[in-house]
Amino acid sequence: MLNINKIHHVAIICSDYEVSKQFYTQIMGFTILAEYYRKERDSYKLDLAVNENYAIELFSFPFPPTRISRPEAAGLRHLAFEVNDIDTTLEWLNKNQISAEPVRIDQFTGKRFTFISDPDGLPIEFYEK
Repeated sequence: MLNINKIHHVAIICSDYEVSKQFYTQIMGFTILAEYYRKERDSYKLDLAVNENYAIELFSFPFPPTRISRPEAAGLRHLAFEVNDIDTTLEWLNKNQISAEPVRIDQFTGKRFTFISDPDGLPIEFYEK
């Protein structure tokens, strides 16, 4: 059996690096740990932290192909982030002109959650603690 400790990071390829960088740092509030430009690939790599924990690698590549993310396409379904309060999260999103789906209740846990999309349409879930 493998001895996996935790998920180390999630890698995301974006279509517009500056737009996605602004979204993940200014809207999502992630902290930049490091930013690299790889000239040979004409590619940026941005390392982001969630609450001081390395979590996301944001990549740019010239002309990345689009990926189907909805409805229920095979592959990564969504990224989910725990929040203390859905209402406070929705207020922040609304203030920043980010539209969220109506709040739902998890039928198994009774917890509230909602979804938004990142600049490339990747579904992001906010799940109340």
